[in-house]
Formats: sequence, C-alpha cells, structure tokens
Amino acid sequence: MDHIHQLIDQVFREEYGRVLATLISSLRDFDLAEDVLQDALIIALERWPLHGVPDNPGAWITTTARRRAIDRIRRGQNLEQKKAVLQTLIEQERQTSIEEKMTTTFPDDRLKLIFTCCHPAL
Repeated sequence: MDHIHQLIDQVFREEYGRVLATLISSLRDFDLAEDVLQDALIIALERWPLHGVPDNPGAWITTTARRRAIDRIRRGQNLEQKKAVLQTLIEQERQTSIEEKMTTTFPDDRLKLIFTCCHPAL
C-alpha cells in the first residue's frame, strides 16, 4: 500500500505540469482543467491501490481528467437547457391571466367557491 502511494506521489510530481498544460490547451479553461486534474488524481488514489497502477500512469490521469471534463461540460449544458425550459414555463404561467385561470373547470364546486371568494377584485 505504501509503495502505491509513493508511486502516485512520484507520478503527481512528474506528470502534473504536463497533464495540466495538455488539459488547458484542449479545454481552454484553466479552472476546469485544474479541477478535473484534481478529480483524476483522487480517482487514482482510490483505484490504483485496488486495481494496480496502469502501464502509463500519466496517460491514464490525462484520459480520466478529460472524461471528467466532458462530464462536467455536458452536465452544465443539460442544466442550461433545463433552465431555459423552466423559464419558458414560468413566462407562460405569468402570461395566463387570473380570469383565464378562474374560467377553468374545477372538479369540485367547493374549490371553485373558495377561489371565487379569494379573488383579488373582491
């Protein structure tokens, strides 16, 4: 176990700058590159003691970091799409007037009475 941690430490010292430069070049985002590189190193600390060190640790870290970056970018794009849909729904709801809402059919007359009594015009 100690041997693997020493090896990870050595890989970190030797490969960190090269991998970071590669990630910054491909991602064009310094903060994202640093974050995903740290994530990849954490994953290495978790997996390498259990599954062994890969033949080319620097390439493994680079690939893992790139995949993590792709996941983050996709997650961000998905979030933006969902925000746009929610914003559209909110705008549609705001545009619907109270009168239009009051003319909808209520399954229970008591509920209709409550909404009528609570109408702001009263």
